[in-house]
Amino acid sequence: MEIIIPIIAAVVGLAAGAGGIFVYNKHNENGGRDKAEDLVQKAKREASEIVLNARREATKITEKNQAEENERRKEWKRTDNRLAERESALDAKLDQLERKTEKLNKEEKELEDLKNEVREIRTKQHEKLEKIAGLSKADARDKLMKMTENDIKQDLAGLIVKEQKEFKHDIDETAQAMLLTAMERMSSEVTADRTVTALKLPDDDMKGRIIGKEGRNIQALQRATGVDVLVDDTPGMIVLSSFDPIRRQVARYALERLMKDGRINPASIEESVAKAEKEIEKEVVRAGEDAAREVGVVGIPREILHLLGELKFRTSYGQNVLLHSIEMAHMAGMIAEEIGADKRTAKTATLLHDIGKAVTHKIEGKHAEIGAELAKKYGMPDAVVHAMAAHHDDIEPTTPEAVIVKIVDALSAARPGARNISAENFAERMRDLENIATSFPGIDKAYAISAGREIRVIVEPKSIDDLSALKLARDIANKIEATMSYPGVIKVNVIRETRAVEYAK
Repeated sequence: MEIIIPIIAAVVGLAAGAGGIFVYNKHNENGGRDKAEDLVQKAKREASEIVLNARREATKITEKNQAEENERRKEWKRTDNRLAERESALDAKLDQLERKTEKLNKEEKELEDLKNEVREIRTKQHEKLEKIAGLSKADARDKLMKMTENDIKQDLAGLIVKEQKEFKHDIDETAQAMLLTAMERMSSEVTADRTVTALKLPDDDMKGRIIGKEGRNIQALQRATGVDVLVDDTPGMIVLSSFDPIRRQVARYALERLMKDGRINPASIEESVAKAEKEIEKEVVRAGEDAAREVGVVGIPREILHLLGELKFRTSYGQNVLLHSIEMAHMAGMIAEEIGADKRTAKTATLLHDIGKAVTHKIEGKHAEIGAELAKKYGMPDAVVHAMAAHHDDIEPTTPEAVIVKIVDALSAARPGARNISAENFAERMRDLENIATSFPGIDKAYAISAGREIRVIVEPKSIDDLSALKLARDIANKIEATMSYPGVIKVNVIRETRAVEYAK
């Protein structure tokens, strides 16, 4: 832009000169030659000044650009110098690294030579020692190991027993505190109600009306309910027999309604059974919803709630299964909260763990497996399905929630008064415990005591030492866990006693 301005000024000067000449010519034509010459001279002078000024301005611009160019050249030269210095420094560092690398390689080679020399010296020493001792290295090691084992065997057995006691004490103390906290916060009836399957007759006349002419009434009742009605087995009682607890309860409700009404005939029987079925259906749905609401679990499918409600009419060793599940769910939630497990998963799995019992008379298989399949079918989470399937060790529990379900199931079933176990089953369990213990070699006697919660095993001291007794106790416990089904914990107590008797005469 600064170069263009002088050029424009020169052009203007030339134009002014041309204008002066034009005016001069005009004045010549009109006779004003002198005046025109003055004007031309004036225009020339002005044009010369403009050109001179333009040259000066161009010179200044040229000098300024030359100075800037010189400055840039100086800056480039300084940059080149800095780069050259850095390059020299890098070359020096590379040379230094190469010298260090050569030194390290040399030292590494010297170190390897020293190692080889040490190995040779050690080999010669071993050969001399083996020659002096008359034993090879392997024989000496075996002999030393046997001597050491004999020396520390008793100390090792005592140390193991001590560590086991301390470890067991700490674990038992922590687990006991956690379980007691949950059990103290959970209050429920000691004995649960049973499902009533026998009805008392008000009089013998009512028995005849229930049977009907040629047995028509009782046959109609059996067809409508699918329940066997026994009127002659127990005096003054009607016994209802069926594997389906819901059908048995429908028959009970229908019979109670018929005996209260007094009018018993096939038509009234069908009507009473239909009303009883509707009443039971409502009661089943209400029982399932109330149980889920009481435990605080939401989002359970309606089909699962229906199966849960049916457990109201199912008992296991005299313990109502629905009340058992509710009790378990409360305890599971407390334990899960104590140990940091998923509280919702633990409560849901414990509440639903026995729903398979509602259909075991319809579907073949174990109730834990059936319940897990039903839960999976109706979209329950995988963690809940796994915990339900593992509560009886049919599969290995792999989550804290699954272990919690297993623990609270044993707690609820094993507490005093929760279940009724027949004397025959009790005696069989005691025999099984003793047979398992005596199946191992070196056993002298075995006694099942404390209602089958402890097995005492007396071993032959010559056959089994103290260290082997520890292993035997663990093996017996493992076999009991693998082959028996029992609530709670069974203590295995292995006793080894050596007596020296002598008589002074």
